[in-house]
Amino acid sequence: MPSSRSRAERYRAVRAAALACGVILSLVSGLVLAPAAAADEVQDKEYWLDAYGIREAWKTTKGEGVKVAVIDSGVDGSHPDLKGVVVGGADMSGAGKPNGQEGIGATPEHGTLVATLLAGRGHTPEPDKDGAKTDGVLGVAPGAELLAVSTWLGSENPAGVGVDEQIPAAVRWAVDHGAKVINMSLTSSTTSWPQSWDSAFLYAEQKDVVIVAAAGNRAGGTFQSGAPATIPGVLTVAGLDRQGNASRDASSQSIVIGVAAPAEDLVGGLPGGLYAEWSGTSGAAPLVSGVAALIRAKYPQMSAAQVINRIISTSRDAGAAGHDPIYGFGILDAAAALNADVPETTGNPLGSIAQWITVHRRGQPAPAEPSAPATHSTRPPIPEPTTPVAVAPRLEGGVLPAVVVVGFGALILLVAGLGVQQTLRARRQAAAKAGTGTAGGTQREKP
Repeated sequence: MPSSRSRAERYRAVRAAALACGVILSLVSGLVLAPAAAADEVQDKEYWLDAYGIREAWKTTKGEGVKVAVIDSGVDGSHPDLKGVVVGGADMSGAGKPNGQEGIGATPEHGTLVATLLAGRGHTPEPDKDGAKTDGVLGVAPGAELLAVSTWLGSENPAGVGVDEQIPAAVRWAVDHGAKVINMSLTSSTTSWPQSWDSAFLYAEQKDVVIVAAAGNRAGGTFQSGAPATIPGVLTVAGLDRQGNASRDASSQSIVIGVAAPAEDLVGGLPGGLYAEWSGTSGAAPLVSGVAALIRAKYPQMSAAQVINRIISTSRDAGAAGHDPIYGFGILDAAAALNADVPETTGNPLGSIAQWITVHRRGQPAPAEPSAPATHSTRPPIPEPTTPVAVAPRLEGGVLPAVVVVGFGALILLVAGLGVQQTLRARRQAAAKAGTGTAGGTQREKP
C-alpha cells in the first residue's frame, strides 16, 4: 500500500489536472475530493450499490458476457480491481499505448476512475471462506468485460490527431470489437458536433449499440450539456447528490437528459492501485452504463432502443412531473430496470441519429432498420451503415438526354432555314416592284 504522503501527492496532481481540464472537448472530471484511505474501506463508501437497487439486480446477473467500451483517457488494466476485466483496447490519439491502457491527456487518471465504477471486481489478497472479494471497488457490472479506448482530450495532443478524428475512430473501433455498450464520460462546450462524427454514431446506432454520455458539470463550467450528450439516441446522464437531489455542482441541465444517477461522494480506482473520492457526471455515466450491461446480459436479444427504454421508463420521477431538464425521466433504479414488466417501444425514445442526419444534413435517408424487435425474438440482419449524403438530381438513362439534344438542334436549324427563306422572298418582291416603276417613266412626251 502506498504511503499516505504518496497518496496525498497523487491526489494533488489529480486535482490540478482536473481543474485544468476544459478545452473544447474534455473529460467530465468533476472534482476529486480526497484520496480514499485504504482499499478495505472503499466498498463501505459505495452507497449507491444498495440505494439504487444494484445489489438487488445482482441476484439476476452481474453483466457476464457483455463488452463495454470506455472511451476515455485510457484505463490501467493492471489495477487490482480490474484484473481480468480489460480484455482489449486501442489508442486513437497516436500518443498513448496501442492497447489503450495508459493514461493520457489532461486527466490521465480519469479512465481508470470510470472503469472501476463501471466494472470493478474488487480484490483481496486472500479470499474469505466464501470466495468473495471484499476489498476495493465493486462496479455496477462486475461480470462485464471492458474495452479500453484511449483519447487525448483537454489539452493539445502532441501527436497532432484532433478530436474530430479521435472520437469517430473510437466509436467505430468499439463497435467493430464487440462493444454492446459505450461509455463516454466526456463533454464539449457546444451542443453541436463535427459532421465527421455523424457516420460513427450512425454506425453504432445501426449496429444496435447503447451509447451513454455524461451531461457535464457546472463546477467545470458546463451549464448546458454539450455533445456527445446532445446527439440523438444517446442516453445522457445527469448527477445527483448523496441525498438523491439534483447536484448543484456535479451536474448540468438540458432537455436531452435521459436519467439521473449519483455524482457526488463517489469513490474509484486510480492507476497504480490507488483510490480516490471524486464527484461529477463522469462517475454517474458509468453507473448507468453498468445497468445497461446488466440488462443486455439478462436479455441478450433485446435491442438497444429497448434497453434505453427500460432504464428511463423504470426511473423514479423527480422534479417536475414527467420529463424535465434537471432529472430527465427520473432517478435510476437498477432493480426495476432489470426486472420490471416494461412495454416495448417502437423505437429509441431518445431519437435517432439517422433521422437527424436526413433532416439536418440534407442527405438521403439511411437504410432503415426494421421496427424494434420483440424482447426475445431473433432480429433480422442489420444493414451495413451508410452515411446519408446529398445527391445532385440527374436524369435517369442515357437515351432521353441525347434525344433532347438532337431535338433542340433540329429546331434551331429549322428556324434558321425559315429565316433565310423569308429574307430571300422579301428581296425578290422588292426587286419586282422596282422594275415596274422604271418602265412607266420612259414614255416620250408628246410635241
